[in-house]
Amino acid sequence: MVKALNFFKRKPGLSVDDFRNYWLNEHAAIIRAIPELRKYVASITLPSAYRNREPLYDGISEAWFDDEAVIRAHADSAPRQAAHTDDAKFVDMSKAGSIIVDEIVQKDGTPSDGAVKMFSMLMRKAGTDVAAFQAYWRTHHGPLAAKIPQARRYIQCHVRPSGYAAGASPRYDGVAELWFDNFDAVRDSGTTEEYRAVRLDEPKFLALPFPFIIASEHQIV
Repeated sequence: MVKALNFFKRKPGLSVDDFRNYWLNEHAAIIRAIPELRKYVASITLPSAYRNREPLYDGISEAWFDDEAVIRAHADSAPRQAAHTDDAKFVDMSKAGSIIVDEIVQKDGTPSDGAVKMFSMLMRKAGTDVAAFQAYWRTHHGPLAAKIPQARRYIQCHVRPSGYAAGASPRYDGVAELWFDNFDAVRDSGTTEEYRAVRLDEPKFLALPFPFIIASEHQIV
């Protein structure tokens, strides 16, 4: 399967609570009507992210399909068009974006109930080609991050070749997804030697700094 990641910022004038409620209720009902959709998860930014500043995204959706051809073949179907039209009712479309990715599991643990999920949106270091970036992330950096003891699960999302076709530049080169038992576990991870090793390795292949959000998962499909 392949996955589409969609980055959402709420529509101007819409409260955070109204954004969340609309997504998990009205929009979710429309999403469930898409027959080719195999799985859909809404990850909603934690309320704590709003204490001092406005987060980059209010949430990220993940939509799984059998393959990329299915995504494209049904792009103009009535259910997909209904979902796209409904996006504009609660999403700031000028800030929305998406990438199509392959998942690479680096740590195959089972998150606990109530776990939180960190999304790190990554761009490769200037002068690094896509193949080199993906290989280094997968074979060297990924195993380092998988050693962080508080991380229960770790998946790398690598942009598919189509994202670079005809010289295109995707919004991100990849997204790292890590699950933790709770927000305290995220903070505790920052004190470990394993975390320090990860941070020291980042300048070797990443453009820094990179944005991230911490979210709660809600499975819709």
